[in-house]
Amino acid sequence: MESQPFSTLALKPELLQALESLSFTAMTPIQAQSLPPMLAGHDVIGQARTGSGKTAAYGLALLSRIDPALDQVQALILCPTRELADQISKEIRRLARCLPNIKLTQLSGGISQRPQLASLEHEPHIIVGMAGRVLEHLEQGTLKLEGLRVLVLDEADRMLDGDFEEASRAIVAHTPSTRQTLFFSATYNEIVRDFSKTLQRDPVEVTVDTVTSPSQVEQQFYEVDPLRRIDALAMLLSQRQPESALVFCHTRRDAQDVEQQLSKRGYSVLGLHGDIEQRERDEVLVRFHNGSCRVLVATDVAARGLDIPDLAAVISYELPEDAQSHTHRVGRTGRAGRSGLALHLFSHRERGRVAAIEADLGHPVSTKKLAIPATVSDNPVQATRTTICIDGGRRDKLRPGDILGALTGDAGLPKEAVGKISTFDTRTYVAIDKKVAATAIKRLREGKIKNKNFRVRPID
Repeated sequence: MESQPFSTLALKPELLQALESLSFTAMTPIQAQSLPPMLAGHDVIGQARTGSGKTAAYGLALLSRIDPALDQVQALILCPTRELADQISKEIRRLARCLPNIKLTQLSGGISQRPQLASLEHEPHIIVGMAGRVLEHLEQGTLKLEGLRVLVLDEADRMLDGDFEEASRAIVAHTPSTRQTLFFSATYNEIVRDFSKTLQRDPVEVTVDTVTSPSQVEQQFYEVDPLRRIDALAMLLSQRQPESALVFCHTRRDAQDVEQQLSKRGYSVLGLHGDIEQRERDEVLVRFHNGSCRVLVATDVAARGLDIPDLAAVISYELPEDAQSHTHRVGRTGRAGRSGLALHLFSHRERGRVAAIEADLGHPVSTKKLAIPATVSDNPVQATRTTICIDGGRRDKLRPGDILGALTGDAGLPKEAVGKISTFDTRTYVAIDKKVAATAIKRLREGKIKNKNFRVRPID
């Protein structure tokens, strides 16, 4: 299908102006197919893989229905993780940059309610939040949804299954029946479809861009002895040396074990699971994004909502139980025309899962037995950068340019030694070449940033 410009849609001039300023010209397939029915007021079920433009699609649709003159919540977006809530909030704010007086509030769990309560005193137009925290505010009476026009469930399959289902259903009971209801996700199951029948009115189903092009991703399935699975993983990482790799495990315990085993062998690895605090989770993701950690081990649930545009490789430590989850994993690499690598380990007892994946794809996959020597000679994947934390952020009016200036100016570091700079409300993380990290820390501690002294420490 030939790409279509956003100008063909009946969007507000301010939204078209924002799209132009962001250099968004042609619509992605999910945007081209879902925006017309959403703008016409229809309920929609949208399915497309991660990175396909789903957030901008429903973001433009809901912003088209917001009346800035009405001080009430008119759009609610529910999602499963704080990371995804952060990403959605940033994207909606970017799209709304030319619309006057649009207020968005984020309601995530794991952090204090105090700033959220202050933000809710004057009702925002848009709420982006996690179901548990949104429900808390509804039950406390600090959030009202009588004027809601649009309800969005992002990662709908996750929101209507397991831990979030009860809260999601309770939230829906607080919303008016006249609302427009939008489901978006990379995969769908029968729970979502059954819930759609009770929640949505004649929804338009849009399914596009769910499979990564074979030309983009090198994919290989390896049959291994289940007792040598960790050796197989270490061997493949050593041989392939990916710049970044996301390793999928079935359970939290498996993810923790794989992280520990790889760490003992000298690999640059971190784990992402439900047992860590939110701040630690933030730091894990910062380190993986900026390259001071090369391997991230997670379950499918823990990895939901992660936006990793340049992910070099995905590795299935075990095959998922359903073929759609396999497609979702593979779709995280080889994005935006880049090449990708997808490696999958399976035991003889998991051949049925390989067959299910082949049936879903409509063609056989390449499988081979992986010969693992009695002793694996590790060539560990290691990072060349380290991450330092500066205890100052947006609230201190610190910008990435201020940090870069301090490091390349007074601290005297070459520009190429400084990597990605990630700024939060009260802290900033900087990736630094390991060879000069100690020098950078010493000089930042001795000097000032914007005429202020800040605590500086390594977190790797």
